[in-house]
Amino acid sequence: MTLKRAILALLTIFAIARIGFSLNDSFSQPQISGRLELYQTNLVLHVAEFKSSPNDDFELNQAVGSLVGENPYSAASKQYQKVRQESQNTRNKFLAQLEQLEQNQAAGVESNTSSQRQLQGQIAEIDGFINELDLKRGILAAVQNQTDTAIELWSQAIERIDNPKDSYQQTATLLKQLWQDQSAPSGTAAKAIIASNLGSWFRYQALAQWDRVNNLTQDLANLEAAELEIAANSVLKLAFIAAFPVFGGIFGTILLIFLIVQRSLKKEQALLATNENLTWKTPWDWEITWQVMIVGFFFIAQIALPLLIGILGINPVNSSLRIKALYVLGTYMAMAIGGIAVLYLSIKSFLPFPENWFKFKLKDNWLAWGFGGYLTALPLVLLVSLINQQIWQGQGGSNPLLLLALQAQDKVALVIFFITSSIAAPVFEEIMFRGFLLPSLTRYISVNKAILLSALLFAVAHLSLSEVLPLATLGTVLGVVYTRSRN
Repeated sequence: MTLKRAILALLTIFAIARIGFSLNDSFSQPQISGRLELYQTNLVLHVAEFKSSPNDDFELNQAVGSLVGENPYSAASKQYQKVRQESQNTRNKFLAQLEQLEQNQAAGVESNTSSQRQLQGQIAEIDGFINELDLKRGILAAVQNQTDTAIELWSQAIERIDNPKDSYQQTATLLKQLWQDQSAPSGTAAKAIIASNLGSWFRYQALAQWDRVNNLTQDLANLEAAELEIAANSVLKLAFIAAFPVFGGIFGTILLIFLIVQRSLKKEQALLATNENLTWKTPWDWEITWQVMIVGFFFIAQIALPLLIGILGINPVNSSLRIKALYVLGTYMAMAIGGIAVLYLSIKSFLPFPENWFKFKLKDNWLAWGFGGYLTALPLVLLVSLINQQIWQGQGGSNPLLLLALQAQDKVALVIFFITSSIAAPVFEEIMFRGFLLPSLTRYISVNKAILLSALLFAVAHLSLSEVLPLATLGTVLGVVYTRSRN
């Protein structure tokens, strides 16, 4: 074995171990899907305020009513209860793991202190999220004239937190006073607590109750006008979020059935048979492919970049969301530049490349292949995701970028997140996995096997168990589109 192969073998062992540990860690991590659903629920609550406006015409109110349903507050309460239960289950699992580590430590068994600290941090984070959910569940109950239920929820939160300096306890105490005693503390400090600890529709309801209790008629009118404007803007958002996946999924299912039936009837003349068995002329061997993926993707991302960041002492944990967004974009760009540099240096001796390598062509029905692939991916990924949720029951981890984006109220931060997730990541990953890896594999295995293998590696590279099946499905669709269109 040459020195180069020995180094690649060691890096491969490290990469496999690192991926294994990351996937194992993600097993106990909560998925972000519940919080994504709450984002849509909050939009529904905003739009429900629009529905109640007497100034809108009947047809528009009917259209808005179809978006929010007959009882949006009850539906929202159920959704928040569901997410709270999932969070409580996750907390119980983390707590059991922490207790096991502490028991091992007490028995003299060597225990991983970093794992203990990580579990303690995760439990504290979930506790904060549960407290936030209970504040909001109480407001939902109060709006439905279930004041006793709301008071009970806030009282339980106050008793559970048991820390007068805690912002959640302060907010729960204030909400309880507003709805139970119909009174409000003097000064603006209490109102600032509402503004800082509640967001979206829930902030509006709490501030509206404040104005009612204090008989601030004009302030209440101004608040309602501002909420009506937010509600009007939320109508289009909700319509897009609710309707686009549904119609896209329907058209995608029809297209998928058509392609399968056509493939069965027309055999080699079908669209899916286009270039099905046409492999790439690959001038480099398996060692170059191995080198690019291990060094250009895993080594850069898992060793070199984290080491460099550690040496530079960069840690954005306590920074603003905008700084965190820039950090994520910067690290991803550094990883992409490093990976593509390794790719270029590894294969530049084979220039000029044979036909169809790294082609970007605005012809040959590229739009039809791309949009058709997107439509067929929608129902497939949705179906696999639904099955996946049943398998992992809210566990298995998620892309951390989603949580940061959900927390973002800063439009600049959202734009940066968009650039990272919708431009930088796809360009780099498609070059590496579909542009290079998939065609390179066709030197040794069939096109369809190369699609499946590259899709699996693409999914595993994201280091979250809950994302493996959906991303492998997406990677398979992308691989089929690329191999058939050669574009």
